[in-house]
Amino acid sequence: METFLNRYRNITVLLLVIFAQLVLLAVQVKNDQDVRMIRIWTVSAVTPVARVVEWLRGGSTGFVHDYIVLHDTHQENQRLQAELDRLKLENNFLKNELNTADRAKALAVFQSHTPSKTLAASVIGTGAGTNSKVVFVDRGSVSGVQRGMAVVTPDGIVGKVISAYPTASEVLLITDPDFAAGVVSQKTQSHGTLKGQGTPMCKVDYVPFEDKLQVGEWFYTSGDDRIFPRGFPVGIVKAVHSGQPFQEIYVQPSGLQRGLQDVLILVEGVHQAVPDEPVANQPVYIAPAPPAAAQVSSAPPAAGTEADKLRTQYKAIGDAQGHKFGEGLPGAKPADFNLKVPVTPPGAAAPGAVKTTPPPAVQVPKSAPPSLTTTSPANRTPAPPAPAAPAPPVPANPPAPPDDVAQRPHNQ
Repeated sequence: METFLNRYRNITVLLLVIFAQLVLLAVQVKNDQDVRMIRIWTVSAVTPVARVVEWLRGGSTGFVHDYIVLHDTHQENQRLQAELDRLKLENNFLKNELNTADRAKALAVFQSHTPSKTLAASVIGTGAGTNSKVVFVDRGSVSGVQRGMAVVTPDGIVGKVISAYPTASEVLLITDPDFAAGVVSQKTQSHGTLKGQGTPMCKVDYVPFEDKLQVGEWFYTSGDDRIFPRGFPVGIVKAVHSGQPFQEIYVQPSGLQRGLQDVLILVEGVHQAVPDEPVANQPVYIAPAPPAAAQVSSAPPAAGTEADKLRTQYKAIGDAQGHKFGEGLPGAKPADFNLKVPVTPPGAAAPGAVKTTPPPAVQVPKSAPPSLTTTSPANRTPAPPAPAAPAPPVPANPPAPPDDVAQRPHNQ
């Protein structure tokens, strides 16, 4: 190093002098913004180094904060997950409690409306068999349950009790192949026997082929089995197949559609009437006609068809002859329809109408022939011919007619 300085001593001194003068100039000289050049050079030289140092400091701080300082984040996540699980369980519990309250309310409403004495029970288990259609409820002989009692829900029948234990009972569902109950249809009142098939659908046997059953018709208990009282809903018809001598009818039970959680055991059954079928065509209200329409309707109707005109003509002929249709005695002479009577529109007065009141009877001399019997022109009928007899001698001066005959008008 000393050899190098000795060799380039002059140049080194020159460079040092030049550098010193530049520094002095930078200290004295300012730019257009009144900032000394020395400050500008210093900041420009230090800024890249400061940027690198700051990047290193920020990265190291983030690493320490994320991976060293927050070493207990895993425990916090576990605590929050446990809290979330607890809230979920509590939410499900509250939902179940709400559903239980709703079912209990529905059972209470059903119990208040049905005349049968019922006992509420909850399903606590199912049968162990693969195809078992048996459930267990939490009511037994201690609560008054006996074998053979019916089990229902507000939606329909469920089954019957086949075994009663002190604190529980075994219920055979209606879908079991060993189940049977008497049913009756709502529309046609067709009686049959409901049988389980081991499937969600049940079958109704012994319905005659002539009974007209349709899909969508309801079946109700008939009370013939002495287990289920009459009038409880059973299910709705899903398929009807004609057969000889009985039809094949498949019914979907209505009591099992919403699952089995709460049921009612009929301790004392009371028969009810099968509800009537709802009216398909409801009555329609029609407002009264306006006054103008009422005035038009009060006018006499115009002549209709040819048959109406002929009927009017025949009635006028009968009225003119004093004949009342449908009131004549057997053997009475009918009206003479060969008589031409002018037909006038209804409500108009006919010219020269014949009075219906008959004129007073007129005494005729014994010598007058029977054909002179006084009648009205309209009611006058030709007299039967008299038997042949010798004509009496005509007097020269015939006697004068009575006064009442002389006073009669010529048209009578």
